[in-house]
Amino acid sequence: MTSLPILVVGAGPVGLTLAAALRFQGVDCRIVDKAPAATTTSKALVVWCRSLELLDRLGLATTFVAHGIAGKAGNIHANGSRIARIELASDESPYGFPLLLPQSETEKLLGDHLARQGIAVERSVELVSLEERPDRVVATLRSATGNVERVDASFVVGCDGAHSTVRHLLDLPFGGNAEPNDWLLADIDIAGDLARDEINIFLAEDGVLAIFPTGGARFRVIADLGHATESPRPAPTLEAVAAIVAARGPRGLSVSNPHWLSSFRIHERKVSTYGRGRVYVAGDAAHIHSPAGGQGMNTGMQDAFNLAWKLAAIVHGRGRAEPLLASYTIERSPVAESVLANAGRLTAVATLRHPLAQWLRNHVVPIVASFGFARDRLREEWLETGISYRTSPLSAHGPHVPHGTLAAGDRLPDAPLARPDGETTSLFAILRDPRHALLLVPAADGTGADDLLRVAAEVERRFPGAVTTRLIVARDTPTLAPSVWRDATGRLAAKLGHAGPQIVVVRPDGYLAQRTFGADAAAVIRHLGTYLVAST
Repeated sequence: MTSLPILVVGAGPVGLTLAAALRFQGVDCRIVDKAPAATTTSKALVVWCRSLELLDRLGLATTFVAHGIAGKAGNIHANGSRIARIELASDESPYGFPLLLPQSETEKLLGDHLARQGIAVERSVELVSLEERPDRVVATLRSATGNVERVDASFVVGCDGAHSTVRHLLDLPFGGNAEPNDWLLADIDIAGDLARDEINIFLAEDGVLAIFPTGGARFRVIADLGHATESPRPAPTLEAVAAIVAARGPRGLSVSNPHWLSSFRIHERKVSTYGRGRVYVAGDAAHIHSPAGGQGMNTGMQDAFNLAWKLAAIVHGRGRAEPLLASYTIERSPVAESVLANAGRLTAVATLRHPLAQWLRNHVVPIVASFGFARDRLREEWLETGISYRTSPLSAHGPHVPHGTLAAGDRLPDAPLARPDGETTSLFAILRDPRHALLLVPAADGTGADDLLRVAAEVERRFPGAVTTRLIVARDTPTLAPSVWRDATGRLAAKLGHAGPQIVVVRPDGYLAQRTFGADAAAVIRHLGTYLVAST
């Protein structure tokens, strides 16, 4: 029997992300998959802003962007004309755009990264059984040659898709239902007047047509086929796809060279709890939904980042198992519920069949899209920058946090930073660290810096190896030391909305755990001690 900290079951984008995030945290793992090879089809197409920000912490975001297409806008058409245009770019993040990148490429980039870290995906290896014990999990693995191995792991995480073996072995209910329509999917070449960096949705009387660029002449086409048949539909022919594109899309398009043709039916299902004891699920093993909005893979990848630092803290002996593991479901389940609800609503609106309902939709959509706040809200939902864990037990809400500013549980945004000597960087760059970060923010004139540094030293002493410190002063603060970073444009100060000395505690996944005002060491130690192990 072999022993290891973490066994990851499933080597799709979620499992690969989890393995990469664990390795970043200094935790060894094995990752197995029953499939003999990685996917060669595009599947999920969009990597959204928040996922790129988290990949940035691993040093991977730039590589991803170099291999994909930065989407600029989404266009909605009806009755032969465009009725709405939503700009998808946002200056709220260095990755404020949807990255159009086939899943096969996402998996390759993650797999190559793991290989450089010394982790190889073990293919044609299937999980057969799990034996849960108080202090470990015994997993039985079987290879394609019939070789059986027993693995003794501290934790097992199922990232093994909608038909998850881990979920079945845990007997976790996967409640939900199937949508009433059948759909076709085609990755094909399209010639004609289509932007190579924009998404186009066409609302027609007989159904919706969506066209996504995937690079060069290749596009992803998705269309609904009406009420679902009793038995699964066969994959469409190129001729059938061409007919739908001609009937619902703009004039002058021609399709050719099919790379992948498929049909599918949408299922909306979700577990109520993401695991128990020492076994957990993530990604499609925990939630599946309509592809509308393109957030399924991203939600799963963010599950992985959320879970990785918590498992690492426990494995390293720095984290308290009960609150950290409980927080995984508490934090991620509402996110999946929101994604399911939003994707379901978008699908229902796009597939309206009654003529009056279609008429109302086609007239209401441009009105709603004309309001800036509506566009901003939709963009925030899609970019996933509005995800927050304010109700998490890991979020400490102290007094005096100004309304409308960053609070515990919120995502920490990026901000330009500069040294007194002119060196520049960003907040994201200095937080590429597996530990919690204490952002020390003195008053605008530098008052309180020494007291904040004394607090940070005490916190680091009480939580050895779990915390790092960053001192960031206002852009006009008199020089304190050459090593101090300045808030170069005042962006961080604007987000915090408070001029006084304060400490911002940032989790390893980039969300705020706490904001305290003044040099209050006791408050920081007290809260971190609820889920991290403090020394005496």
